[in-house]
Amino acid sequence: MATAQLAAAGGITVGYTDEGSGSPLVLVHGHPFDRTMWAPQIDAFAPTHRVIAPDLRGYGESEVVAGLTPLSTFAADIAALLDHLGVERAVLGGLSMGGQIVMEYYRLFPGRVTGLVLADTFPAAETEDGKRARNAAADRLLTEGMKGYADEVLDKMVAPYNTEAADHVHRMMTATSPEGAAAALRGRAERPDYRDLLTRVSVPTLVVVGRDDTYTPVADAEAMHAAIPGSTLAVIESAAHLPNLECPEAFNAALRAHLAGQGR
Repeated sequence: MATAQLAAAGGITVGYTDEGSGSPLVLVHGHPFDRTMWAPQIDAFAPTHRVIAPDLRGYGESEVVAGLTPLSTFAADIAALLDHLGVERAVLGGLSMGGQIVMEYYRLFPGRVTGLVLADTFPAAETEDGKRARNAAADRLLTEGMKGYADEVLDKMVAPYNTEAADHVHRMMTATSPEGAAAALRGRAERPDYRDLLTRVSVPTLVVVGRDDTYTPVADAEAMHAAIPGSTLAVIESAAHLPNLECPEAFNAALRAHLAGQGR
């Protein structure tokens, strides 16, 4: 993927990809990745849509801000970038933490959202045990760096049989700033509960999950699908937590059908 375009937005320097024309499609990456996790979708949809994929603060080519970054800050950064690009309304898609950021964006800016894509994500607030685990993981990243963590979680991020995707995912994880990743983990530990919000979603929504995802299992996706009025569920076979990279053709087919159903 080409070097990121850069913009001053939300008080920081943001790296992003902006390709194609047509209805805007904004894709939000997960932790600890960067905008290149959407490369197959940018290639597939730029001929028909304006695809915008930002690097979240602390990741990729965006500015690193240490400390604690709440989901509301990530959402505000995206809104500021879209303001900079002259995009008032868009379909927003996010995976894992990116999906939670998309939910937060919808909570804050519902009038700016024309559709949602929630991939391999989870709407509930963190448990007390989960908060302790995320903060401990943040401490570890700051003291040990990213490689040990990346080595340990790789087989859960990507199914072991998807070796090509695994190489890309490992590169993204090891290239991530420990300070940025730790700040996101601490912020994510304090996230609100979005389950009630989902029952009030009024835009077309696609819920996607990899069949072999153990972080956010199919049952979680089914519960989200049941909660969101009129939503569509797509289960991607032969994929774990990153079906957009592991099985891009199947993921893109589900996304294309979702966008076509909106006339977008």
